Amino acid sequence: QVQLVESGGGVVQAGNSLRLSCEFSFIIVRRNDMAWYRQAPGKQRELVARITESGSTNYADSVKGRFTISRDNDKNTLSLQMSSLKPDDTAVYYCNVDETKYGARTIWGQGTQVTVSS
Repeated sequence: QVQLVESGGGVVQAGNSLRLSCEFSFIIVRRNDMAWYRQAPGKQRELVARITESGSTNYADSVKGRFTISRDNDKNTLSLQMSSLKPDDTAVYYCNVDETKYGARTIWGQGTQVTVSS
């Protein structure tokens, strides 16, 4: 069964932190460039962080210095540590392979909702 499950979202006040996790049943994270995305209401999905197969990372300007992407090769999971959260970070967060490298994906998880109150 194909599974892609995000978790860890919630409602937090601005300035606080959250850690998101993602489990895959059909993608080997250490062999792919992976990414976290988010979609706010009325907006297109955007890539916020990526980690390459070699371990290099980069981030959208809006989250640089506040978010950290990482992976656990043994558990085959992807994580996103989010700090100093802002109301503008409110969105549904998704994980997947890096679409800029592999092309548009057709399989997505349900996402995890992050709501940041001011």
